[in-house]
Formats: sequence, structure tokens, C-alpha cells
Amino acid sequence: MRFTLRQLQVFVSVAQHESVSRAAESLALSQSATSTSLTELERQSDCQLFDRVGKRLSLNALGHQLLPQAVALLDQAKEIERLLSGKSSFGSLNLGATLTVGNYLATLLIGNFMQSHPECRVSLHVRNTAHIVQQIAHYELDLGLIEGDCQHPDIEVQPWVEDELTVFCAPQHPLAKRGSATLEQLTQEAWILREQGSGTRLTFDQAMRHHPQSLNVRLELEHTEAIKRAVESGLGIGCISRLALRDAFRRGSLVAVDTPELDLRRQFYFIWHKQKYQTSAMREFLEQCQALTAGVTRSDEIVLPPIV
Repeated sequence: MRFTLRQLQVFVSVAQHESVSRAAESLALSQSATSTSLTELERQSDCQLFDRVGKRLSLNALGHQLLPQAVALLDQAKEIERLLSGKSSFGSLNLGATLTVGNYLATLLIGNFMQSHPECRVSLHVRNTAHIVQQIAHYELDLGLIEGDCQHPDIEVQPWVEDELTVFCAPQHPLAKRGSATLEQLTQEAWILREQGSGTRLTFDQAMRHHPQSLNVRLELEHTEAIKRAVESGLGIGCISRLALRDAFRRGSLVAVDTPELDLRRQFYFIWHKQKYQTSAMREFLEQCQALTAGVTRSDEIVLPPIV
């Protein structure tokens, strides 16, 4: 065999960072050692894996073919290494979640998983849907939990549990007394919404797409908690997941507004790269998530076990 696992590790890191210096930093190697390893891999195989434009390295066609196989082989090698050292195969799990899932479900799901597998190192990256999809596509994450649409040809999408957005306002707002609103009434209000690129904003925009009148969007914010605080302060009305609002509704600090003319239902999904090797940790985490939501019809009905 003319290549080593270290050479493949360097290749994958350079492919992900598109830079030898950044790859060297992530692998705790010198830039010289990283460059030499990549050069040797290409020389021994008599092929070129990158197009070099200045200091930037971009995968060529052969490099794109090699990347998923190299990532899968390295993942399997890590599992073999742990088994040979007498440890469980649950080495690490690199998760990504969109903001609603990440803030209100993922941390508790991870806690439950780590109670069963304390030896597993778990990391969680919370970003909007567009960022999580991009990271999965570049093999930077093992598994994603998203609330938006994903049409990427290289990504496997598995439905998880249904979610629903709801329009809401402060208790002192006139809509709170009415309890419901028509589309015409909604267009007269100031709105506090999630940013473009988020799954929440995409669902909201799709629900409003047949209404020709533009909305008065006063603020666009990246965090649901910030939106809740702004609405509580009387700056406008909002629309986010019922899951993110259930505690505020129980306290009475925010009030739901029924909108019978809007379809605000959506789906939470699991996503992973189609060519990525599924580790034991990935499979177990998926099974635990599905077991915890079995029989649940909507995300805000999920009852998560306490983490002790």
C-alpha cells in the first residue's frame, strides 16, 4: 500500500480548509510536514488532487472522488483503533443543529446520549440551516439536525418530527385580546423575524407567499430568545416555533395568535452526507432521538428526560 493513514488525514484536512497552513494548525503539525505529506501522497500515486490558485488549494475532479472514501476510511480506522485499545467504538460525535433544534432539543438529547456513553466526546455547532447543510456537504460534521429544507444532491435527508410555527405577541398587544388575526390584520403590524437563510424564516415566507402586500419587518434577528425579548418589549409581533415558546406561553409573558389563513407547519430532519461512513455513535444517537420522539405528533409535545 503506497499511502498512509496520516497522508489521508492531511489530505482531508487540506480539502476542508483549502489551505496547507490552516490544515497544519488543525492537525497540530508544522506547515512543512503537512505540505511534505500531501506532496508525497500525490507523488507516490502519480496524480494531482488539487488545483492550486495562489495560496488556495481547491479539489480537482479526482480529489472530489477521493474525499468521501478517505473520510470513511479514517472514521473506520478510528473505530478499529479504539476497539484494539479495549475501548468502546463510541469515540466522538460531531453534531450540527439549527437554532430552534439546537437551543431547545439538541443539548438535552446530547445529555441523554452521554449518560449512556460517557466515554464519547460530543461537540455541537449551532448555526442556521444554510450553514449546517454546507458543513455536512464538506464533511465537517457527522450529523445535522435541521428545521429547514435541504435539496443538496450529496446529502441524505430523513424526516424526524413535525414542528409548527406560531404568530405571537405581548400580553398587552391588541391582538392578544382578539386571540386571532386575518392576513389583512397581520400586514398592518410591525414584525420581528428570523434572518434570511434560517429554516424558520423560509417556512414563514412560504406561508406568506400568496399575499401580495409586503410586511413591515422592523427587525431581523439571528436568535429566537432575542426575538422573544423584543416582542415582550412591545416592538412588534413575531413568528417562531411553538417549541421555543412553550415556557413563555405557560408563564403568560407571551400570547399565541391564531392565524387560520396561514399554514405554518414544517418538519425537523436528520441530515448526513450520503457517502459518509456511519459510525456506531451516529447510529446510536439517531436511534435514541427517534425513541424519545416515538408517538409524538409535534415538537412542543416532546417530554425529555431530566439530566442528572
